[in-house]
This record gives sequence, structure tokens and C-alpha cells, in this order.
Amino acid sequence: MELKPEEISSIIKEQIKKYENKLELVDTGTVIQVGDGIARLHGLEGCMAGELIEFPGNVFGMVLNLEEDNVGCVLLGSDKNIKEGDTVKRTGRIVEVPVGNNMVGRVVNALGQPIDGKGSINSDKFRPIERIAPGVITRKSVDEPLQTGIKSIDALFPIGRGQRELIIGDRQTGKTAIAIDAMINQKGQDVICIYVAIGQKRSTVAQIVDVLQRNDAMDYSIVVSATASELAPLQYIAPYAGVAIAEEFMEQGKDVLIIYDALSNHAVAYRAMSLLLRRPPGREAFPGDVFYLHSRLLERAAKLDDKYGGGSITALPIVETLAGDISAYIPTNVISITDGQIFLETDLFFSGQRPAINTGLSVSRVGGAAQIKAIKKVAGNLKLELAQYRELAAFAQFGSELDPETKASLEQGARTMEVLKQPQYSPVSVEHQVIILYAVGKKHLLDIDVDKIELFEKELLDYIDNNYPEIVEDIKNTKDLTDENIQRIEKAIEEFKKNF
Repeated sequence: MELKPEEISSIIKEQIKKYENKLELVDTGTVIQVGDGIARLHGLEGCMAGELIEFPGNVFGMVLNLEEDNVGCVLLGSDKNIKEGDTVKRTGRIVEVPVGNNMVGRVVNALGQPIDGKGSINSDKFRPIERIAPGVITRKSVDEPLQTGIKSIDALFPIGRGQRELIIGDRQTGKTAIAIDAMINQKGQDVICIYVAIGQKRSTVAQIVDVLQRNDAMDYSIVVSATASELAPLQYIAPYAGVAIAEEFMEQGKDVLIIYDALSNHAVAYRAMSLLLRRPPGREAFPGDVFYLHSRLLERAAKLDDKYGGGSITALPIVETLAGDISAYIPTNVISITDGQIFLETDLFFSGQRPAINTGLSVSRVGGAAQIKAIKKVAGNLKLELAQYRELAAFAQFGSELDPETKASLEQGARTMEVLKQPQYSPVSVEHQVIILYAVGKKHLLDIDVDKIELFEKELLDYIDNNYPEIVEDIKNTKDLTDENIQRIEKAIEEFKKNF
């Protein structure tokens, strides 16, 4: 059989055409030590800080320490099946989470995987959990209110869109309740809410999701959960995952409210990781960069300038104190990063003043810029009056004869405190807040018994809604309290009191 040279060359050409380059380069390393959720790896020369590393058995790790002869890595899964000498691979990817509109209404873990049993999340967009916060040029000063529906906050310590307001207090003083109320109050306000649970009990997270569902708040909310039973690295990345999801909406020009509950647990998880990675401990055994841990997270909350879409992220970090000590390490750190704090006090809580906000130690560093004109008018002197009342009440305890003026001040103060009380999960609209604060400010409640104030408030607001709906409409549209409207309110209160 004779082979022709042109046939041979055409066969070879065909073979070359079909030849695929199957060569694949992978940067691999070896496990030299593993245990306590930490692995030390040798041989990954080119790896980046924060990069995902693939271990055998589909377990991933995140690089945190880049040392001379090895790499310190925290595991995002069980270390049961990983042993010394195993080969690991670089992925070339920084830790990232899925983002987008499909996340809304879902409960996810720290890696953005669904844990609510409603099937997978089809998201084609991912964002790295770490990124540099918006710069000075891209930001705008905070000027638009974010109504929480809590009278004492909206009147005394207003929160603006793009602000960071710390909620601080001992355990069981109602910190989470304030945050959940603020989420419920965003119904119909075109604000997306993200609740990040860090180191909470699973039962607590389930309860919160249930409350949000019952109040139809899950329709615009996302819950990111890294519970106490999960690994420290997952608790560490949870808030960054939450804010990465929020940034996607902010860049679409939307407003987002994000709650970190609680940053004290976040710092504890980070401390556990750092000590296992043999980083040197500092004050209270926290690593030296624990301030940076929270500053780089909270700086990502911002109000963007209109040229950059005008979206915003408002952050409400929560910090738990021990025995009311706000001068401990983590509380002072977070206070110095945020634009104000709401301090909740155990004594106030047990005396029945709920929300138990200490009006002396709480502050909003944005102030009146984040209030509508109507609230400014009725709440202008409220803080001063409450401060005077606190002083007088402390003085009056010694039970001496009080002059009529002091008595009147105490009576007025007691009624103001009563008006600021509010049951859980029942936010009050800003228009109703204006009316009731106007009534108490103008001393219309002095002839009502203190124990009847709550009933008076409820019935007065119902009466105005039914008989004078134009009052509420006017405040809603003008965001101001006009002289004409003041006359209407006076008339309505007068009529209502005749029948009360």
C-alpha cells in the first residue's frame, strides 16, 4: 500500500486542528498543621490576603496571615477530614457573596447561601466582601431623615439616611427591639433592610424572622445569619457579607438600612481567630487591629452624592455592654467611629420606661439636619426639659416641701416621659408623633392623670384621623407645622377633651 505525501500532510493538519491544549497550571501547597479551624500551609508563594483556598473534600479556607515560610488560613468548614500533608489549591478568588434583587426576602448564611429552605438563589452577580469605603468626593452630607417610628429617637436623636448610629446597652434592655421596630417602620418607605445576626442563638434569629414575617417586613428585608454555633471565621465575615449585599443596592441609587447585631460578638469571634493564628494580643486580649476591624466596616455606610446615584447605607451597629460600662474597649472604639449613640439603661427598663433610652448619655451627631421641620418645631426644647426634669426628680426624692413652680415642672416632665413610652413592634408615623408631641409640649396633658396618658394618646390620634384627616395630610405633604394647622390641632384637642 502506497501512502501519498499530501495525504499524510492533510491528516497531520487535521490532527493539529483538533489538538486542544489541555495544559492547566495550578498553584498548589501542602498542609503542614491543622486544628481548631486553623490551617498552616506551605508552598503558596503567590497567594493574596483574603483569598479562597480549596482543601480536599470541597472545604474552603480564607487566607489571613502571610508569613515568611507559611500561610495562615482560617477554615470556612469542618477540619475533620483535613490532615497534615494534604494538597491544597489556590482559587485566585477573594471571598465573595452573591448580590442582587433575588436576595430580598431570604435568610442566608455568611457566604450568601440560603438557609430558609426556599430553594437556591439564582444570582449571577457576586461582590467581594471587602472593599474600600466611598471617598470624601463621592459622599454627600446627611440631610434626609430615616424614620424609626420610635418617638424618643425621631424627636431627640434623629437618624438620617447614610448615618451610623450605635445602639448600646446591657443584655435584655431592648437593643434588638429598637432595630426591629426601625425595620418594620420602613414599610412603604422604599428602603431595603438587612439584618446581620452575629453570634446570636438560632432560636433568637428564628424569632426575629417570624416577627418580620408577621409584620410583612420580610418583603423588603434580607437576614444574614452567623449564629453562635457556627465557626468563628463565618461570624467574622458575616457583617462584611451583609454590607457587600447592601452596596449593590446603594449603587443602584436605593436606600438601605443595615443592622449589625452585635459587634461585640463580632470582635470576640475575631479575637478567637487572631489568637489561634498567633497574632500578638493587646488590650483585653483583642488583637491590635480590632479598631480597624470595625472602622473599615462602618465607614462603608454612606450617603452618596447625586452625581454618583444618590443611594445610601444607614448602619445601626449594636454593642452589648457589661454592667453599663460604656468605657470598656469595644464600646469606646465603636462610639468613636459612629455618628452618635442610643444608650439603653437597665434601671430605666425595669422602672417601666420602654424604650429605656437614657436621654442624657444618648446623642445624634447629625442632629436637626435629619429632621423634618414639623418635628424640629415640636421637639426643639424637649431635651432641655427632660434634663431639667431628671435633675428635679432626683432632688424631689428627698421629700421636702416643693414650691408650685417645681411641682408643675415635675408634673409636666412625668407626662412627657409617659408620652415617650411605646410598646414593642408598634412604630408611630411621623405625623402622629408631631401631633402628640405638640399636645404634651403645649401642656395640654397637665389635667390628664399620668396613668391615662397612653389611652388619651391612642384615642386622640384616632379622633384626629377620623374627624380631621386634613391635619395629618398637611403635615405629610408640607413636612411643616403651619399656623393654620396648629389652630386645627388646638381645636381638635379641645373638642376631644370635652368627651374624654
